[in-house]
Amino acid sequence: MKKYIESFMRYRFLLKELVIKGIKLKYRRSYLGLVWTLLEPLLTTMVLTFVFGNLLGRGDALYPVYILCGRLLYSCFSSTSKIAMRSIRSNQAMIKKVYVPKYLYPLSSIIYNYVLFLLSLIVLALVSIVLGVHFTWHVIEAIIPLVILFILCVAAGLILSTVCVFFRDLEYLWEVILMLIMYCSAIFYHIDSIGEQTKQILKFNPLYCLISNFRCVLMEQGSIFTSTSYGISNLNMMIYSLVFSCVALVVGVVMFKKNQDKFILHI
Repeated sequence: MKKYIESFMRYRFLLKELVIKGIKLKYRRSYLGLVWTLLEPLLTTMVLTFVFGNLLGRGDALYPVYILCGRLLYSCFSSTSKIAMRSIRSNQAMIKKVYVPKYLYPLSSIIYNYVLFLLSLIVLALVSIVLGVHFTWHVIEAIIPLVILFILCVAAGLILSTVCVFFRDLEYLWEVILMLIMYCSAIFYHIDSIGEQTKQILKFNPLYCLISNFRCVLMEQGSIFTSTSYGISNLNMMIYSLVFSCVALVVGVVMFKKNQDKFILHI
């Protein structure tokens, strides 16, 4: 363990530069640049609120906040997993010429997307204030699902970046899986509008658990440790998502470490 910590500290400045480079490249040909980090979720929420709010009869005042909470967390997971999945192949020229720890490539792509996600939370805060959400001290607990989300993103990124080197069709398959995850995360609909059996299925989706925890402290002014959402304990969902993410992270680290020396033969 000491060896890996020393390696990380030795290359931490390179990791920082890769993160900065990723942020710059994302918006390098855009007139508005980083402003799109704020505009995109706002415009998407307006469209989704119109479609699902008016056309499907969801007219409650806080519905845009409900959508934005789910959309931001899902988009973070989706974007980080997809960019991390391609990170080894997209940096194949550098990998073949210069030695640096290969985990820096997926990790840097995850971090810079996560930083952009954190910036987009400004939109959520502003929309919540405008629509009259009354924050309580429980909002501090929002840090918990955000930290677990980062662990989940790193875990998914390491696993996907490893598998994608050997099985490139995973890129297309993952798009389908992400669509399934999106519809199983209750982003657009309220969980009370679905059947009891479907509710039981959703609680096994760690991303839904994190979204539910996040909405709990932001919209319901409750504590993750004492409240329930639609009859499901938020504490149980937090524990489940944390355990799932940590186990997935261990699996991802082991997979990446065992196969990283073979990457150069397949990229």
